[in-house]
Amino acid sequence: MESLTSRIHAVQSPIIPVVGELIKNSPGTISLGQGVVSYNPPPEAIEFLPKFLEEPTNNLYKSVEGIPQLLTALAGKLQAFNGIEINEENCIIVTAGSNMGFMNTILAITNPGDEIILNTPYYFNHEMAIAMAGCRAVLVATDENYQLRPDAIAQAITPKTRAVVTISPNNPTGVVYSEAALRQVNQICGERNIYHISDEAYEYFTYNGVKHISPAAFSNSSEYTISLYSLSKAYGFASWRIGYMVIPKHLLIAVKKVQDTILICPPVISQYAALGALQAKEEYLKSHIGAIAQVRQLVLDCLNRLQGLCSIIPANGAFYFFLKVHTQMDAFELVKRLIQEHKVAVIPGTTFGMDDGCYLRVAYGALQKETAKEGIERLVQGLETIVRS
Repeated sequence: MESLTSRIHAVQSPIIPVVGELIKNSPGTISLGQGVVSYNPPPEAIEFLPKFLEEPTNNLYKSVEGIPQLLTALAGKLQAFNGIEINEENCIIVTAGSNMGFMNTILAITNPGDEIILNTPYYFNHEMAIAMAGCRAVLVATDENYQLRPDAIAQAITPKTRAVVTISPNNPTGVVYSEAALRQVNQICGERNIYHISDEAYEYFTYNGVKHISPAAFSNSSEYTISLYSLSKAYGFASWRIGYMVIPKHLLIAVKKVQDTILICPPVISQYAALGALQAKEEYLKSHIGAIAQVRQLVLDCLNRLQGLCSIIPANGAFYFFLKVHTQMDAFELVKRLIQEHKVAVIPGTTFGMDDGCYLRVAYGALQKETAKEGIERLVQGLETIVRS
């Protein structure tokens, strides 16, 4: 029976539960691991739940692509924030989180053996989805500042390439890709007749005046640009599982086949909550992301003490820093020792495709200032103790 499960055996195990088990066995550990926020959904999300209960037919399956009132609200948001107009060339699909949007995409646009270009470091669930679909992730390294290298991406395209994936603001590095680089990659995809998959789950999390860019807003790009979004981060919606995708209209039938098979329809109660969340006042996002920006600065100030021991690349987005630790140690072994000996958890860079050195992802979105300060102090002290010993 071994051969029946060989395809999934070849897929890497999700790192978050592995690190979670280590944390459970080391009580008192502060986690700088999982990429979530600490705050709750806006009150408007909860206030919309009675509207779900008032309609008796809401216990039945609803439209595969999402309830009409949520699709309308999302179209307004996309126009106002992203500069993306929903028209006869494109459409919105509500998903159970943006990870599902990515899986929908890969299954809709590929055949087994096809190639998808990922920029390293990549988001591990992207690489896992590609492997599950029987396709191959072709890895293209970013530059020394984790920025895109469009020329290298162009050179990596083969007759089997179906898409290039970009994530901006980036997980795991926190880097925001420049508009010029995103335009160049998008243009390459159009010229080579492949898709540009743009993961924008962290679209609201930018700092120091940096602006978010959506490639689907570029002129004449809607025929080949696929955009993925999530309410999990900005709206504190992680367990509600609501994301959405903007796809070329010609992919609608294929994506609906995938989503109907896996999900039938996104949880309708969560869609009502999402509809409420989108009514939240601007102050909701502004205040919460402003608080994370303060935590970010505190974390950066502490990490700067590691200059010489680590390379810390400036990052103006998401809620991550990606450290390169100047050591020959295995990244996962270092993570285990940090948890067991210093009660602080981070994620090893190997799970993001970085095996040419010792890298760590530091997440700070889930922490209040006081906890973040204690967690980062433990990380700094732990690295100084372990690496220099």
